Amino acid sequence: MIKPQDRFFSEGQGYFGPRENPITETHCNVWDWDRLRMVKVKGTAKLFPPDEDVEVPILAQFADYLSPKVRAITVDNDGLLAGVSTDPEEDDTLFVAYLPFSILESLADCRTIQHSKLQELDRLGPGVDLSSYEDEFGIPHKVAFKFNPLEKPLRLQMAWDELNLLKSLPPHPNIVPFDRVVLEDVESRVIGFTTKYISGETLANPKVPFRFEWMQQLTRLVDFLNLELGVMHQDIAPRNLLIDPDTHKILLFDFDWAASGKKRLLDGRDDVTGVVFTLYELITNDTHFTSIPHWDRNMDMVQNISEWTCNRELDSDVSTFRCFLNEWVAMRKSDGDMERYLNAPNRLTWPDLPTAPDYDVPFELGKTSDGEPIWTTGPRFRRTAMEKGQYCFRWERPTQSKAKNDTY
Repeated sequence: MIKPQDRFFSEGQGYFGPRENPITETHCNVWDWDRLRMVKVKGTAKLFPPDEDVEVPILAQFADYLSPKVRAITVDNDGLLAGVSTDPEEDDTLFVAYLPFSILESLADCRTIQHSKLQELDRLGPGVDLSSYEDEFGIPHKVAFKFNPLEKPLRLQMAWDELNLLKSLPPHPNIVPFDRVVLEDVESRVIGFTTKYISGETLANPKVPFRFEWMQQLTRLVDFLNLELGVMHQDIAPRNLLIDPDTHKILLFDFDWAASGKKRLLDGRDDVTGVVFTLYELITNDTHFTSIPHWDRNMDMVQNISEWTCNRELDSDVSTFRCFLNEWVAMRKSDGDMERYLNAPNRLTWPDLPTAPDYDVPFELGKTSDGEPIWTTGPRFRRTAMEKGQYCFRWERPTQSKAKNDTY
C-alpha cells in the first residue's frame, strides 16, 4: 500500500485576487496517487497561505469518501467540508498524449502486454504497482508496473529515458531485469513498463544486515554502468537497492534519473558520490544528509568524519568497509575519470522523446476582446482534449483502503 505521507501532492495555490487579503478565493489542485485523480480544493487565502500545502491534510480527511464524480470540494476557514462539485469544468487534469507503440522504432523489439491483462496485487508507491499476468504460454509472472499519469515535461522525459535505457541494458546479475512495455487497450499507446518483481527488502530497512560482498557488487556495478556503458544512475541510495532472496545478491533499480553521457547529466549526482553517501547511511543509519540538495553535497562531508558510528549489523568491521571505499574512490577520482565516462566504449543511446502528434490538434484557448476565438496547439486540459474527440486514457481507480459505503 502507498505510504500515507506519499499519497498526495499539491500543485500549489492559485489566488483570484491579492494573496494578502484573507478573503481572496483560493484554489489548490491536489493529486491523489492512490485513486490516480486530481481534486480541486477551494477556500480562501486565510486558510491556504503560499507554499504551506495545507490543502493536502485537508483533502486526506475526505478523499476516501468522495464519489469518483467529484471534481472539487469547498472548505470553510476551519478546513471543514462546505460543499462538493461534480462539474467537469472544475477538473484541471492535463491531457497526456501517450505515444503510439507503432511509431516508436526504439521499442520495436520489446515484448508488450496490454494494460487489461495486468491484475493489480498491491500499490507499492507513487506510480508503481505490484501486478501479475499470464504470458502467451500461460506462465504466470509477478511484476512491478511503473507508469506516469501526469503531463509534466520532466516526468514525461524521465519516463521515456528510463524505458529506453532499461530495455537496452544487457542482462546483469545486479540490475532488476526489464520485462515488457505496457500498452493501453484501445489504441496501443505506451503507458508504462514492467520489471521483474523482487520480493526482497530494500536496504532502506535498517534491520537488514549489510554484507561486505554487497559493497563490492555495488562498486563493480557502478564501474560497469559508468565506464563501460556511459550510464550514470544518479540516484544511488539505500531505497533503490534490493536484496534478491533467491540469489542473495544486491539489485539496483529505479533508473528514472539516469543520464547517458552528457544527456541529463546533473551536478552533484555522480554515482561515486552516491555510493559514498549510501555506504555512510547504511552503516550509521544517519539520514540527515539526504535533506541536503545534491548540488550542495560533496563526499568529503562524510569521508572526513573520523568515526562512523555503526548502527546496523555488518559482517565485517567498519574499517574494512571504509578502507575498501577509500581505495575505490581514489581509483575512480583519479585523472580522466569523467573522460572515461564520456568515452565509454559501449555507451547506450536512444532517440529524443518525440512530440506526440495529438498536440498538433488546435483548440480554442479563449476569445479576443472582439469576441474572435483564439486558437492554439500544444498541451491542454483533459476535458479540452475530450471535447476535441481525442482519445484519453483514464487512470482513475477506487481507493485501495477498505471500501466506504457512504459517499458525499
